[in-house]
Amino acid sequence: MTDREAHLVELVDEAGTATGSATVTAAHAGAGQLHRAFSVLIVDGGGRFLLQRRAAVKTRFAGRWGNACCGHPAPGEDLCSSAERRLAEELGLRSVPLTPVGVHRYRADDPETGRVEHEYDHVLVGRAPADASIQPDPTEVSEVRWIDVDELRAGLDSASPEYVPWLAGVVGVWLSAERPAERSRER
Repeated sequence: MTDREAHLVELVDEAGTATGSATVTAAHAGAGQLHRAFSVLIVDGGGRFLLQRRAAVKTRFAGRWGNACCGHPAPGEDLCSSAERRLAEELGLRSVPLTPVGVHRYRADDPETGRVEHEYDHVLVGRAPADASIQPDPTEVSEVRWIDVDELRAGLDSASPEYVPWLAGVVGVWLSAERPAERSRER
């Protein structure tokens, strides 16, 4: 397996326009460099979210609960293809089509490692049944669980250090995208 920290990420400006590239390590050091990323939310038929606890060996926010999958497309790489590949690598979930629903731009310092997340984070959503075969890669994920959206929102509202700092924003992007769809179905 290659060292993921040596992979290249795409640096971007505030509007998400590509400006160059850097290694994962360089993009997450010092003040951090704004770069393209993705966060995948997997939702089941009951509206529950699939969460993963990040493995203890992760270089940023290890041991915290986060969305189903996160990653960085290589410079110029197709966003959905990259996210679908990472979803298969991290959780063994294949053939789950992903739909982009918005962007969450954020910056978060990890007090444990001194590294920083400064990301132009594309939020993608996929649907999977709660009984889907999930096979976590132990170098990425220590455990998974399904959680009701109201329970998740209560935990996020309490600013619990149990969760990664970007999760509230990512869930907010999804909820904002879903509300118009729900209103149109009610008509």
